Formats: sequence, structure tokens, C-alpha cells
Amino acid sequence: MVTGTTKAVRYDEFGGIDVLRIEEVDRPVPGAGQVLVQVRAAGINPGEAALRIGAMTHIFPSTFPSGQGSDLAGVVAEIGAGAGRFAPGDEVIGFSEKRSAQAELVLVDVTNLTPKPKNVPWEVAGALYIAGVTAWGAVHSVQLEQGETVVVSGAAGGVGSIAVQLARRAGATVIGLASERNHEWLRSHGVIPVAHGDGVTDRIKAAAPGAIHAFIDTYGDGYVELALGLGVAIDRIDTLIDFPAAARYGVKTEPGPHGRQGVEALAELARLIADGHLEVPIANVYPLTQVRQAYAELERRHTHGKIVLRP
Repeated sequence: MVTGTTKAVRYDEFGGIDVLRIEEVDRPVPGAGQVLVQVRAAGINPGEAALRIGAMTHIFPSTFPSGQGSDLAGVVAEIGAGAGRFAPGDEVIGFSEKRSAQAELVLVDVTNLTPKPKNVPWEVAGALYIAGVTAWGAVHSVQLEQGETVVVSGAAGGVGSIAVQLARRAGATVIGLASERNHEWLRSHGVIPVAHGDGVTDRIKAAAPGAIHAFIDTYGDGYVELALGLGVAIDRIDTLIDFPAAARYGVKTEPGPHGRQGVEALAELARLIADGHLEVPIANVYPLTQVRQAYAELERRHTHGKIVLRP
């Protein structure tokens, strides 16, 4: 057993990015069913920022000091008893359920890992779980059929950029709401781009070839009401962020599969990337020591794709 210390993101109280720090912690030791992963890349997500400011304590209580992060990709460093499906040196993708992925070394339950295909870049692998599985779940939740039309808000963001591609693979016509600087990327992936802002409803109607059958909202800010105004059925609207509107109107808030099904979806997404059928745009990569700068960029909500930390 190797001993010593390692670096990890920590915070001791709810607050803005200034509460984040890098701390020397004891090197984790894998227990039964656990794998110690040397992290090569860890994605960051809006939900982690919400946890850090205390906005989700009614769902996910916090204790301090707290770590941060779910998404990760790395190399197996050690294995515990019963984790023999992996061996030291294996490259893996997965997630931590302990808010601990933003670190040099992370303990992960063996059931939360899947092999990383060799030709999937580290940054992409490390950013994949939350955004990818959430997008996968959203596309499945609105029950797209060949030839239908779906609108995706935040279509160039971390979840939206994956969701539009999965919706196209399902055979749908996809209208993506995004800033004009991201329209060429959307077009290159077979998506009809529409600028957000004043007049967006009229622009969506003008872009749609006919009826609008489904709506995936990754951004909030009134898009549930917009979808209802477009005539989309309640059970074919999925918002990933506007929970008050979902409670008011009864639309879906399906975040994607969890547990074994989540890992299976993760593995499927990784295969699509490896085969060249899915792109995960990477907006920026920061060293772990610049975690504050990474979250400052994330919280401006204008990134194209994912932001990643590299220990």
C-alpha cells in the first residue's frame, strides 16, 4: 500500500468561487469494491456550482470540508478487494458519488467505471458523464421518432451540444437555440440554428418545417412557457434546470439514468465518440490549481461545450 499525500479541491463553507482551495490530503486507500484512480481529467458542471453556494441543500445536504466534482477519467492506480475487473494501468471513465473527482487521486466504486477507448481524448472522457448521460436521458425522455422536430435550448452548451447530436441520430429535425457565434458549429452537425433573445418564438416557427413535437430545455429562463406556447405536449417537454416551471406545468425533469444504466449509457457514448459519431466540444482546459478561474468561466453560462480540469 502506497502512503503519502495528494492534492484535492476543498471548501469549508457555502459561497462563491473564492471559497475553493487546493488542499494536501492523505492519499486515499481503496476498500472493498473500490478503485483508486489517478485522474487525468475531470469535467465541471453547473450543478457543482449550485451545491457550492448552498442552493441544493434540500436535495443534497453538505458536510464540511467538502470535495467537489463527479466526472472523471484516469488511470487505475490501485484496486481494493472485489474490484478485479480492472487492474493497475487500465484507462477508465466514470464518476464519483462522493463529490471528490476534482483531485489528483479519487476513490471510485468499481461499478461506476467503464473502460476508456484508446482514441477518446482525456479531456473528452473526463467531461463525459454528467453532460453525456443527461443529454442521453433527455433525448430518450421526449420520445423522439423519425421525422419529428425537436427544439433544444442552450444547444451549444455542455449538455445541449451532445443532445442535439443524439437527437439527430434519432432521426429528428433539430432546431438549436444558441448565440450566433455557435451557429456554424450547429449547422455542421445537421442542426438548424436559431438565435435566442427577443423574437425567438417567431424565429423558431419560421425555421420549423411543420409542427414542433418536443422541446429539451437545458437553459431555463422561460423556455418551458415558450415550449407550451409552441403547442408542445406536456409529456414531451423536458427541462433540466427550470424546476419551478416543471412543478407549475407538470413537464418532465428527467436527468438521465443512474447506477448501472448510467454506466451503460456512458459506455455507449464513449463508443460513439471513439467511432467518430459523436463530438464533445471542449470549451477550455484549466490546471487543477486554477479551479476558481474554471468555475468563473462556467458560471458566465456562455461556453461552447465543456470545461475541464487537468490535475
